[in-house]
Amino acid sequence: MDKKEEGYSSSSFWQLMLVIPGTIIGFTLLISALAYFFGGGDTATAPSATPAPIAAVDTKADENIKPVADVVVAEAATEKVEKTGQEVVAGVCAMCHTAGLMESPKLGDKGQWAPRIAQGYETLVKHAIEGIRNMPARGGNPDLSDAEIASAVAVMANEAGANFDPATLQK
Repeated sequence: MDKKEEGYSSSSFWQLMLVIPGTIIGFTLLISALAYFFGGGDTATAPSATPAPIAAVDTKADENIKPVADVVVAEAATEKVEKTGQEVVAGVCAMCHTAGLMESPKLGDKGQWAPRIAQGYETLVKHAIEGIRNMPARGGNPDLSDAEIASAVAVMANEAGANFDPATLQK
């Protein structure tokens, strides 16, 4: 076989090694020359017509760097709004008590709630506040007040046949 049939010869490899960097350097020099001649040349050495007063420069700089908006953080509300029993059940209790997770009595299941209702309203509220077996204290929400817990217990127990009134709880 001829060297021409084998593909690239050694001389064409070295030619490529010289042509590629040469092309890059030549292109860079061309761009630099065009930028120098048509870009206005070196502006650092050209004197300005009139020097700007320092105060004017500071004012423009201040305008350019001033914030777009001021952020004001509001104070947190100090007054807590009590939730109703239905709101607490829907927001906290229903997560476990709808599906019966962690052996919790299902909402409205009279068979599962009957032994708990028999213990009395005060005991159910105490268990809900302190936690019992798999149930965390306050249903896992420490922000709930005792009155909110008591109201939620009354709602859930009443759905299963009890007749509890959260206003009768002595606390």
